[in-house]
Amino acid sequence: MRVLTIIPTYNELESLPKTLGRLRAAVPESDVLVVDDNSPDGTGQLADEFAAADSQVHVLHRKGKEGLGAAYIAGFKWGLAAGYDVLVEMDADGSHKPEQLPLLLDAVKDGADLAMGSRWVPGGSVVNWPLYRQAISRIGSTYARIMLGVKIKDVTGGYRAFRRSTLEALNLDAVESVGYGFQVDLAWRVAKLGLRIEERPITFVERELGASKMSGNIVVEAMINVTKWGLAARWAKLTRKSPAAAK
Repeated sequence: MRVLTIIPTYNELESLPKTLGRLRAAVPESDVLVVDDNSPDGTGQLADEFAAADSQVHVLHRKGKEGLGAAYIAGFKWGLAAGYDVLVEMDADGSHKPEQLPLLLDAVKDGADLAMGSRWVPGGSVVNWPLYRQAISRIGSTYARIMLGVKIKDVTGGYRAFRRSTLEALNLDAVESVGYGFQVDLAWRVAKLGLRIEERPITFVERELGASKMSGNIVVEAMINVTKWGLAARWAKLTRKSPAAAK
């Protein structure tokens, strides 16, 4: 399988070198695409230096900060056009351990259409997260799972490996979510297609370098969107006429 790991960046000058180094050592067969949103700290230029020194590292420069979802969509389209078989989502800050990527790739090799790294399945864990952060993540995943009717334990998680055919089955142009809700949105779309989703336990490590992009507004926006999606799906189901009623 030709594997492309997509790493969105915005002001990750401190974290990116370490993450790239670990990824290239742990999974040398994977190519890398850094999608930089015109970072003012020079992250994009640093990524260009890595690309100049390593033919398996590529950089996609965007005009500005347009959100995580838009960055991943751009990366997916780039990877699909380049002919990759598996496209991976990975954070730049080291919270997703590159050494655990083989777990996701093995799941895809075994038939999964989407393999997800999960903090909340047996064997999964978080490191250096205060209890309130764990509670927010658990409650958010549980709420989304109930509202959307999916069985995914860690529906907000962002460490994922997509089979090419999975992304091709989605209408990527219709995905408008940009922040925290993007991960929920994409997982739900895959689930609605009836495709095979597998979760694998991972250890999520809180960033040591740089500043987190997470904010209360992002979380609230995601919860509002999940509520809208869930209620809309329930309403559509209630109002959908059965074949017998239509006669």
